[in-house]
Amino acid sequence: MLDFPRWKQIWLWFITLVCAVAALPSVFSVAGLAWPAVLPNPKINLGLDLAGGSHLLLEASTDQVRRQRLESMEEQVRNRLKQADQRIEIGDISTKDGSVSFMLANPAQIDAAREQLQTLTAGAGLTGQRDWDLQVIDGNRIVMTPTQAGLDLAVTKAMETATEVVRKRIDALGTREPTIIRQGNDRIVVQVPGLKDPAALKDLLGKTAKLEFKLVDTTALPSDLAQGIVPPGDEIVYFANPAKDGATPLAVKRLGGIKGDQLIDAKPGNDQQNNQPIVTIDFDQQGGAKFAKLTTENVGKPFAIVLDGKVISAPNINEPIIGGTARISGSFTTESANQLAIALRSGALPVDLKVVEERTVGPDLGADSIEKGMIAFAVGTVTLMLFMLVTYGRFGIYTCLALIINTLMILGIMALIGTTLTLPGIAGFVLTIGAAVDANVLINERIREERARGRKVTQAVEFGYSEARSAIFDGNITNVIAATLMFLIGSGPVKGFAIVLIIGIATSVFTAVTLTRMWVAGWLRKSRPTELVL
Repeated sequence: MLDFPRWKQIWLWFITLVCAVAALPSVFSVAGLAWPAVLPNPKINLGLDLAGGSHLLLEASTDQVRRQRLESMEEQVRNRLKQADQRIEIGDISTKDGSVSFMLANPAQIDAAREQLQTLTAGAGLTGQRDWDLQVIDGNRIVMTPTQAGLDLAVTKAMETATEVVRKRIDALGTREPTIIRQGNDRIVVQVPGLKDPAALKDLLGKTAKLEFKLVDTTALPSDLAQGIVPPGDEIVYFANPAKDGATPLAVKRLGGIKGDQLIDAKPGNDQQNNQPIVTIDFDQQGGAKFAKLTTENVGKPFAIVLDGKVISAPNINEPIIGGTARISGSFTTESANQLAIALRSGALPVDLKVVEERTVGPDLGADSIEKGMIAFAVGTVTLMLFMLVTYGRFGIYTCLALIINTLMILGIMALIGTTLTLPGIAGFVLTIGAAVDANVLINERIREERARGRKVTQAVEFGYSEARSAIFDGNITNVIAATLMFLIGSGPVKGFAIVLIIGIATSVFTAVTLTRMWVAGWLRKSRPTELVL
C-alpha cells in the first residue's frame, strides 16, 4: 500500500507538473503580468458575468414556420403532379385557412393524384401521426392540412438549424466561448463574453440571410402594383434602399426561383470597374445548374436579387451565367458586405429571429466579481490551512501542499480543455477547495484511531489510507453523479458550476489521497519514526 516505485513517482509528478504549469498563464493574467509570447498560452476563458459582454434572447415565430410549410407544399404539389407519368391538371391552389387545397381538372384522376401526393407526407417523429393530413372532398378537391405533430416537428428542426446558424455566425466574428442554448420551444439564449459592439451582433443575428433569385414579371401594370394588385402567382417586393432605388414595387414570380440554400461559399470583394463593395457567391453543382438554366432561358429579362424580402438589385440577364458563380452588388459598405458574406456562408436562418431581451454586462462588474471571488477563495484557503496545521502537524503540512497543488491543477485542467469560468464556477471552485480537505481529515482521523488501538506507525498509516479510501470514493462518486446531472440538465451558469465541481472532485481525490500517500511513504522510509504527532 505504501510502496511507490521510482517509475510511479515520476509518473505522478509528471501529471502534477503538467497540470500545474498549464495554470500559470491564467495566474499571470489575473496578476496583471505578461506571459512570454514564445511559450504555450492555455488560458481559462472568462464567462459573460466576469469578462462582460452581451446577452441576447432571440425568439422565433412559429406562424412563419407554418407559412413556409404551406408555401413549400404548394410548390411540391405543382411539381409532383406535373411530373407524374400521366400529367395531372389542377386548378388554382389556395393556401387559405392554413391548408393547401385545389381541384382536379379531371375527377377520374383523383386516385392517381392522391397516390402521388401521399409520398409528400411522412411520419411526424415517434408520434404515430403523419405530418400532413390528406383529404378528398366532393370527389374532385384535395385538401392537405398540416398536423400539429408535424408543425411541432418542423419548429423543432427549424430551431435546431437556427441555433447552429447562430453559432456559425458568432464563430465567424472571432469571439471565444459563446454560450448558445435553446430555451423552450421557440427561443435561443446567446451570451458572448467580451463583445464590445452588441449592435453589430444584433444586426448579424437578426439578418435572416434568406437569399433568392426571382424572375420579374414585366406584364404587371405599375398602376395595379401601386394598389397592391398582382397577377396570379406573383408577389410584391420593394427595394432595400428606397432613397436610391425609389419606393417602386416590383412584381416577381412567387415560385420557381432559386434559393440561397444551395450556396457553398460567399466572400466580400470589390467591383473592378467602380471599386464598390460586392459579395461573390458560389453555388453547389445542383444550384449552379439551376442558375445556368434560369439565366439561359430568360436572356434579356430582368430578375430580382432578393435578400430577406427586400430587392438588392434587379439587373437584366444579358447572357447566360454559367460556372456556378454570381456577384451581388448593392448599396454595400465594406462592413455590411463582410457581414452579408458571413451570414450567407453560415446559411440562412430557417425562421426570423427577433430580440426580445437584451442585457449588456460591463467589464467593471466582471472585475468586481473576480475580486470578490478571489477574496473569498483566499480567506477560505488560509483558514483551512491554519486549521489543518494546528490540528494535524506534519500531516497538516502535507494537506496544505496538496491543497495548493489541487488549486493549480484545477486551473490547469480548465485551461487545457478550454473551459469557461463563470461566477457560479468560482463558487464551485471555492466549494471544491473547502471540501478538498475532507479526504485528508478522514485519513488522519483513521490513522489516529489505528494508533489508539496499538498499531505501529507504518501499519497505522497504511490502514488509515486503505480503510478511509472506500468512504472517500463513495462520497465523491455521489458528488460527481449530482454534478453530472446538473451539467446535463442545467443551463449555462449551472453547467459552469458543475464542470468546476467535477474537475475539482477528481483533482482533490488525486492530491489528497495519492500524492499525500506518496509523500508520507517517502517520509516513513527515510525517517522510520516510532511515534506520530497527530
